[in-house]
Amino acid sequence: MLHFFRFLLLITSCAVVFGGKDEDQGPVIPPSKCEVCKFLATELKLRLEETGKSKEVLEIGHGLDNKKKRIKYNTAELRLIEALQDPHICEKILEYNIHKERDGSNRFAKGQSETFQTLHGLVNRGVKVVMDVPYELWNHTSAEVAQLHRECFNVVERYEEVIEDWYYEHQDQDITDYLCRKHVLKRDDQKCLDEVWVPKAKEQSAEKEEKKSQSKKSKSKDKSKLKGEVEGKDEL
Repeated sequence: MLHFFRFLLLITSCAVVFGGKDEDQGPVIPPSKCEVCKFLATELKLRLEETGKSKEVLEIGHGLDNKKKRIKYNTAELRLIEALQDPHICEKILEYNIHKERDGSNRFAKGQSETFQTLHGLVNRGVKVVMDVPYELWNHTSAEVAQLHRECFNVVERYEEVIEDWYYEHQDQDITDYLCRKHVLKRDDQKCLDEVWVPKAKEQSAEKEEKKSQSKKSKSKDKSKLKGEVEGKDEL
């Protein structure tokens, strides 16, 4: 009803007026410990994947030393340092925005939310949009993302040895499982780690495919049943 009312305002007066900040953008929900670890692990995984296929071999030792040690870049300390600090991995968190239309940890995602895509679209078409938040601040970091950013630094500092242990000894395990499930969230809620965002288009497509599959199975059963009845009549 609220969306319809706003749409009606747009048609009748070519202006959209939004109320208070809490009413339109929803309450501020601080990121959970699970969400902090989830997105830290996600960004670390992505950054390491950027250099994961490198076949570079590093030579470690002094220039006059004939016994230089050769180390694969994939397992070198330099690669881990660059992934964590160049720039700091937690700076990637600032690329996220709040998507109020999504539930759970999926509300943190890169790119504009559907709400602000719509608002920017209205402004670009010359529609006057009135909000408590000035237009200049629409794209500023939200309170939730700012806190997610701060907490990310805390997790990296506290679990640096765990990250190093994974890098040197357990890269065969998923970083999210090793860092978050086994250590950071060992005694805490881990539900957010299993939350995966499925775009509406894909979700609808999956539902259609499931319905088609169920329809085919139903037709197949009907044919088998009909065949059995016909064979039964023939025997009589």
